[in-house]
Amino acid sequence: MELGLVGLGKMGGNMRERIRRAGHTVIGYDRNPDLADVDSLEELVSKLKGPRVVWVMVPAGPATQSTIDELGELLSPGDVVVDGGNSRWTDDEKHAAELAERG
Repeated sequence: MELGLVGLGKMGGNMRERIRRAGHTVIGYDRNPDLADVDSLEELVSKLKGPRVVWVMVPAGPATQSTIDELGELLSPGDVVVDGGNSRWTDDEKHAAELAERG
């Protein structure tokens, strides 16, 4: 399995390491370059084979919205975004509808 992971703070960083220890490929992006495997969301998406899976672990609110918006521009129909952060479920419904419009 291969996935992209956005947000490598306490939870996301630990998830990346546990998933890697289980033998899976994880490409991580974080605004902090000391934590990131790639320099941008664009590079993260370009390194994943389709159909892509990107797991988002960023704080609720504007950080999540901007990440979802950018991923929506970069991903292809059939790719999957998992919002694993602390967003309210109604935000998840909104993001799902926004991404569904793009395929």
